[in-house]
Amino acid sequence: MKKILITGGAGFIGTEIVKQLHQKGGYEITVLDVMTQQIHGQDWEKSYLYQSIRDFCKIIKADVRDFDMVKEAVGDNECIIHLAAETGTGQSMYMINQYNEVNIMGTSNLLQAISSLGDRGRVKKIILSSSRSVYGEGKYRCPECGIVYPSARNKENMQKGDFGMYCDVCGQRLEKEYTSEDSMIKPASLYAFTKYAQERMLETMCPALGIEYTIFRFQNVYGVGQSLKNPYTGILSIFSTLMLENKPVNIFEDGLESRDFINVVDTAAAVIKSIDEPRSNSEIINIGSGIGTSVIEIAAFLKKAYESKSVINITGDFRIGDIAHNIADISKAKAILGFEQRISLEQGLEQFCAWVKGQNIDNSGYEKSLKEMEDSGMFVRKL
Repeated sequence: MKKILITGGAGFIGTEIVKQLHQKGGYEITVLDVMTQQIHGQDWEKSYLYQSIRDFCKIIKADVRDFDMVKEAVGDNECIIHLAAETGTGQSMYMINQYNEVNIMGTSNLLQAISSLGDRGRVKKIILSSSRSVYGEGKYRCPECGIVYPSARNKENMQKGDFGMYCDVCGQRLEKEYTSEDSMIKPASLYAFTKYAQERMLETMCPALGIEYTIFRFQNVYGVGQSLKNPYTGILSIFSTLMLENKPVNIFEDGLESRDFINVVDTAAAVIKSIDEPRSNSEIINIGSGIGTSVIEIAAFLKKAYESKSVINITGDFRIGDIAHNIADISKAKAILGFEQRISLEQGLEQFCAWVKGQNIDNSGYEKSLKEMEDSGMFVRKL
């Protein structure tokens, strides 16, 4: 029986990993999670995510910043899947201390706990959930300069309604490319910076501690169980809560910005495969579908699925730190893990929408989140 600790294991991705590990069998699972209200609501013990795993694992309600609790949780576990983190690009740009404390110091606590156990510890591997956000805008092709890694978009251009990508050297308009793991790292948000810091900490400390690691850079993970209470992440949840109440939907920018959506079931399967796959050791691996889908396409699908009367407004509003496009090169995941997208976006969205219809909807935090970002200068409304 292999013992596994999952930090943040009661979250969206973590609960799916727990369920798949339980179904597979042969694992003793411990979850450490702080059960934040932003994800679980006021009564976390009644939340969908907690209820879905409570019978499958030992659950420790604790903050990853609490060293003593982290050390206790590490115990004699052989593998640690480190998911605990603050998420959300926009929110990170004004909750700077919070993101640094949870994401960076939380990871530091985990590594310190492993180190402090010395010969008494049994940890052989850490698996980290990082993010495609570390690439910033990612890989593009310039007709003049070839492959380039552009800086974040110009605020003045975006205020004029120009949301395109341009070469930093010659100024020509760029075409998007698949972003591979060897692409340049250019974080455009504090969230992205903290995720890259987590990566570097593992790359530095795991060899020194004599343990293996695998780092996953997830694309836009979605699916059944995604928090409908967190207004800072996930356009699927935000759009769904608005459309079910037939409220107007604000599409930022020109609606053509695209994302690479991958279902949580496929994401969890990749993580689990890496536990015992030696070829994944010391590797950084993209997990996505390799397909870009525009925000306006997503909105149109959801409106039809919910038979909503919501008006879809393409407003030109934008958030500082948001990227234009992202499409993952997933060839490494295929080669090392035999990874493939088993649940298509259409199939996954149908499952998601059917689940959402049975949930209690609360979109009270959405406007509050926009106001917070606007007050901090991170959200710009087109005048």
